[in-house]
Amino acid sequence: MALQLRGYIDLPAHEKGGFDHGDVGLANGWVFVAHTALGQVDIIDGEGRQYLKSVAGCPEASGVLCVQDKGVVFAAARGGGKVMILNAASGALIGEVKAGTRPNGLAWDSHRGRLLVADVEDNHARIINPESGQVEAEATLPGRPRWCIYDQAGDRFLLNIRDPACVLLLAAENGSEIGRFAVDAVGPHGLDVEVASSRAFVACDGGVVVALDWVTGKELGRVEIAGEPDVVWYNGRRGLLYVAIAQPGVVEVVDTRTLMLVEQINTEEGAHTTAFDYQRQLLYVFLPSSCRAAVYEEA
Repeated sequence: MALQLRGYIDLPAHEKGGFDHGDVGLANGWVFVAHTALGQVDIIDGEGRQYLKSVAGCPEASGVLCVQDKGVVFAAARGGGKVMILNAASGALIGEVKAGTRPNGLAWDSHRGRLLVADVEDNHARIINPESGQVEAEATLPGRPRWCIYDQAGDRFLLNIRDPACVLLLAAENGSEIGRFAVDAVGPHGLDVEVASSRAFVACDGGVVVALDWVTGKELGRVEIAGEPDVVWYNGRRGLLYVAIAQPGVVEVVDTRTLMLVEQINTEEGAHTTAFDYQRQLLYVFLPSSCRAAVYEEA
């Protein structure tokens, strides 16, 4: 198993700044990435290895989330206090909803069809009905939120909180706090889960990935990484976790069965965000200095 570089895709140039979260529409392999520097969402044809177009009007573009069964893409505009809604098949803008002051992290409640939006200015989580635009529940968070996910089996949201370092658990029905998993490391950031083994992987600013039992919160193990991480993606087919680290500019690969580093690839200084196509086994790394996406295949 190894990540093989398959090429680069040029993206719209910017003078300074970079990219934030990306995600993949599995139906057609299109990649949607928050182009923070330009305030837009860039769209890539992954199979064709080409840039398609951009959707403007997304100031300080941050979180992007593809909802596969609905065929929509949500994109948080951190500088606009809103979330944009795109058609995953065409890339067309089909709606917008107000979402607090500086929306960032996104998670989708597939049971109720509601979107959790984590705000990094007022430290609130809002559960929004994207069809009506109404905030149906709201929670005050204990600190700045990072990434978040929805746990269907537990019908809850998991949110990384930078300080106090923890994974916060919110009931999906009403947003009430139902627990916290303390994390013994500085700055929980990237988050993904392995459902089969009931584990959550928390990548922390302190240079470590912590594996937690996502039922009890007990730490099951940890692995040191090269620096402060951002995005992580779990590849269930291979039992691997991809960890993007801006400084020195690498993606490190963790074998989740042994909690050992098995690979490190050099990307580009400042490259802290990625998108993963589970179906096609393609990892996209967004390179801020050269304004490109590097495409790797898990071969």
